[in-house]
Amino acid sequence: MFLGDSLTAHGDWEEWFPDREIINLGVGGDTTDHVVARLDSVVASKPGAIALLIGTNDLGLRKSVEHLVRNVEYLLVTLRRDLPGTRMLVQSILPRAREFAPQIQDANRHLRQFAPSVRAQYLDLWPAFALDDGEIDPRFSDDRLHLTAAGYGAWLDELRPALERLEDAPPMSRPIQAIREP
Repeated sequence: MFLGDSLTAHGDWEEWFPDREIINLGVGGDTTDHVVARLDSVVASKPGAIALLIGTNDLGLRKSVEHLVRNVEYLLVTLRRDLPGTRMLVQSILPRAREFAPQIQDANRHLRQFAPSVRAQYLDLWPAFALDDGEIDPRFSDDRLHLTAAGYGAWLDELRPALERLEDAPPMSRPIQAIREP
């Protein structure tokens, strides 16, 4: 399952991963609040793996880094509780216009630190996409937010090995069932 905002929604995941059963739950304009609101449909899908990329729209709507991070932490804790066997990949928020760089880097720092606490892997996309000043590389975006074909190519270059590592990871734990004496 690919879960996120328009960056995810516009991905051609079925073509890029023809050997996998794909669920694209990317929705243009989505914030972390929106993903929290539709969490039941995510859980009901019972995906074997989830690749999450969300948060840039929160910052664009002037939500705080704390709000964004708390929502993502809630999402991850809930997903781990309700889908204990699902492998999870948390992707860093991509750079966009340079004025957002400090907030994005702050949020990404929190997400990178939190992901292991729910046995999720973290993929840092920042180095592949950001210029030195924190602006998204213009080769990858025409509007300093959405990705071009080259941007999706760069994302796939990072995502493919991350998904392979995710698949190779040991299965996530299942809930422990108490054995009752007859």
